[in-house]
Amino acid sequence: MNDRRLLLLVALGACAAPGGVGHAQAPVRVARVGWLTSVPQIASWPLLPLFTQGMRELGWIESRHYTIDSVSYEGRVDRLPVAAADLARRQPDLIIVSGILPTRAMMQATSTIPLVMLGVGDPVGEGFVSNLARPGGHITGLSSLDEGMLGKQFELLMQCAPRARRIGVVLNPDIPPHTRGLRDVEALAQRAGVQVRPVEFRSAGDLEAVVASLQRERVEAVHFFIQPFLNGGNHVERLAALALQQRWPTALGDRPHVRAGILVGYGWSVEDLVRRLPYYVDRILKGTPAGEVPVEQPTRFYTWVNLRSARALGLTLPRSLLLQADEVIE
Repeated sequence: MNDRRLLLLVALGACAAPGGVGHAQAPVRVARVGWLTSVPQIASWPLLPLFTQGMRELGWIESRHYTIDSVSYEGRVDRLPVAAADLARRQPDLIIVSGILPTRAMMQATSTIPLVMLGVGDPVGEGFVSNLARPGGHITGLSSLDEGMLGKQFELLMQCAPRARRIGVVLNPDIPPHTRGLRDVEALAQRAGVQVRPVEFRSAGDLEAVVASLQRERVEAVHFFIQPFLNGGNHVERLAALALQQRWPTALGDRPHVRAGILVGYGWSVEDLVRRLPYYVDRILKGTPAGEVPVEQPTRFYTWVNLRSARALGLTLPRSLLLQADEVIE
């Protein structure tokens, strides 16, 4: 091989090699993941590590490959329009949003940015997607399949407190599943000969007023319907502590709530949904239109019981309930 041919081959090899001559490394564009959140700071959300770990497993390293740009409405429904508009103006590559009212606010704020919903009970019925298999539009994500869940929670509460004849139901009438769930609960209560005393609860700052209303209603147990602001700060801990002071058996929705002192919970696990969330973010950031990614529903529902709270209330829980529980907190 003559010297001229050798030099040519070396030059071609250098051009083909990553980072070699003639192959300048283009800077990797850092994706921006928007997040409309109810907690004041997304970085302090206890479940965020599940998301970042899932992203890492798919090859996405925070700060290197993507950043999270969050806007909080602090659990206040009246702040949703402004928060959603603020986040849309920032033009992230996609937006994660949780719950019916925040999702509706985000859809009103943008018709082009891909949205990944988390925990929306009936996205077809709410008009967010045309169907689960092929959502269409610019939204996809994880449905929470709430049908019948509040009724099941109420049934478990009655099992835990069979002598309770007046049960408070704490709800936010601005949240559509709450009004539907109240009808289910009232039907169950009527068949069981139990009185339901509805009390409205719209923000974390209303907690003391809610307790005072429940005291006036002379309730003997309380069923709290899940709300976004209960997933942040120490709101559930305060709620559970106040209920124990009043000696009220309580029901709520998720494992962290029961671990915080709520007596019994039933439903899908937010942890399961958050672990699945990176799949959607990965697909969309890699170019798949949101409307072509099927909406998924929970495949498992759980029962959680706090035996420590039961003892504090002087309750002996049915053995059948303890055996069916997925977790019993001692």
